[in-house]
Amino acid sequence: MNRLFASLFLALFASGALAGQAPDTDTPAPAAAGATSTQAPAIAQFQKIEDSWSDAVNRRDQYGLELVLSPLFVDVSSTGDVTTRNQQVAQAINNDDKTFDLMQKVVTVRMLGDVAIANGTYELHHKVNASQIDEKGVFTHVYQRVRGGWLCINSQRTLLRADAGAKTKKPQQSTAEEPLHIPFFSKSDKGSNP
Repeated sequence: MNRLFASLFLALFASGALAGQAPDTDTPAPAAAGATSTQAPAIAQFQKIEDSWSDAVNRRDQYGLELVLSPLFVDVSSTGDVTTRNQQVAQAINNDDKTFDLMQKVVTVRMLGDVAIANGTYELHHKVNASQIDEKGVFTHVYQRVRGGWLCINSQRTLLRADAGAKTKKPQQSTAEEPLHIPFFSKSDKGSNP
């Protein structure tokens, strides 16, 4: 009886250990807290959300924007303007600029439980006072998991500097005899004091 009990216990223990070691293919392995995700699934998932956002803005689609932006959404534009979701929707609907085009590309995603931070680049083509503006920059979007989906709660955009080739400044000419002036080791106009 003891042998039967011992062998039954050993069989159950061994099968439980093997089942615990089997990989779970349904859920991805959790990333280290604060680690940047370069895994294709996370980037691809948030790229779809960013594409939906861009399409909604470009098509002036109120419903599409409301599906991406949280009611708590706050946007800080590249010029420093702060707007809410309702203001973003109103701007998209009332935009008369036919050349308006927004493209966003996700570069990294950090998953922090029910919060995700997506960083990437964007290009915005629009008119300002009848002149065409091509704006390139980087963004940080903070998402919150809501009812199985993701809603953006915060957006920050920063313009990239203009290309160095576009505006070339003439380098300033130095008046020094030597490129590096060290007072104790370079020539001096002053004579030595005895």
